[in-house]
Amino acid sequence: MKTKAVRIYGINDLRLEEFELPQIKDDEILAHVISDSICMSSHKAAIQGPNHKRVPDDVADNPTIIGHEFCGEIVEVGAKWADQFKPGDKFVIQPAMNYKGSLYAPGYSYQYVGGDATYVVIPHEVMECNCLLPYKGEAFFYGSLAEPMSCIVGGYHANYHTTPGSYVHDMGITEGGKMAILAGAGPMGLGAIDYAIHCDRKPSLVVVTDVDSARLARAAQILSPEEAAKNGVKLIYVNTAEYADSDAYLRELSGGEGFNDIFVYAPVKPVVEQADRLLARDGCLNFFAGPTKTDFSALFNFYNVHYSSTHICGTSGGNTADMMESIVMMEKGLLNPAAMITHVGGLSSVIDTTLNLPKIPGGKKLVYTNKDLPMVALADFAELGKTDKFYADLDAIVKANNGLWCLEAEKYLLANAKDI
Repeated sequence: MKTKAVRIYGINDLRLEEFELPQIKDDEILAHVISDSICMSSHKAAIQGPNHKRVPDDVADNPTIIGHEFCGEIVEVGAKWADQFKPGDKFVIQPAMNYKGSLYAPGYSYQYVGGDATYVVIPHEVMECNCLLPYKGEAFFYGSLAEPMSCIVGGYHANYHTTPGSYVHDMGITEGGKMAILAGAGPMGLGAIDYAIHCDRKPSLVVVTDVDSARLARAAQILSPEEAAKNGVKLIYVNTAEYADSDAYLRELSGGEGFNDIFVYAPVKPVVEQADRLLARDGCLNFFAGPTKTDFSALFNFYNVHYSSTHICGTSGGNTADMMESIVMMEKGLLNPAAMITHVGGLSSVIDTTLNLPKIPGGKKLVYTNKDLPMVALADFAELGKTDKFYADLDAIVKANNGLWCLEAEKYLLANAKDI
């Protein structure tokens, strides 16, 4: 079977190509990809090429398919897995397989599986690691967002706290504690807020900071303090650029003691250092945002490490249990990560979008891999709709859904957009 896919050949070298997939083996699965959301990690892989830890050294000769936040349908199942999967099943993949300790992952390391493709061959490693997960939701885009949500969930589970006189680490955020999400009005920050106010182990206070008033306003519209209050959480949005001494104001919001859990959602030195200054006793700083520079560093107060038990952890992804938790919460309607999506496009838009991702404002860029569409912001649908009925119709659907991408919009796009 032929597939069309975006493959990485080297540093800043992505190519959209059509090629023949090999016949599946008894321990492999053929699948049809419907949607993929573009992750900043894909941008890093694209600009670093074989220097990236997950990209093989020989991609110039054996290119790999890029994209790892994807959802689709199974087409054909090898004999080994016939009792577990069947054609027509919807699926998502947990890319962080850790197969025999390897960093190799779909969307970085494999020639025939990745999210930015029409059809893929899923290798045996994915199933052996229980990383091919059933997805029962109707909208494919939610399945694509299960992976980034699992990263957020994993961050919450990775935080830890201690008890004086004990060497046991209590894993997870402080239940009923005070939390800050710094630089948190971006796409992943929105997911973090959503999870904080709807998960089982909630903080009592969540303070979200950013320096972009428009992003903060959008966040407050989608995830309002009123919605948080219904779930027993006090939610406060703060534009730190408006305060001469934002440290003092944020500490005041915490009751003067600092925050038990602080998540840093941008790899910016002053943000990391502010997080350190705002930690309460035994406070945990989670450096969630992944830097692109290998020498990224920031100052950390080791006096407080010694005397106040402050500590730091970093997470770069979730595990399979985190992804299953995300899927279940989405299926129950407890999470709505649609707020992450600000742009929608087709497979033809992947190369330019991936290479220039940091320069494109907004949140998640969603790709429908069987379609030929430019990457367009939802906010631009109305203007394009003046001359194009396709975008006029999408604009009406999105506006009727509080400005968010939704199942109805997905169905309309899949039925009416040009095939790749």
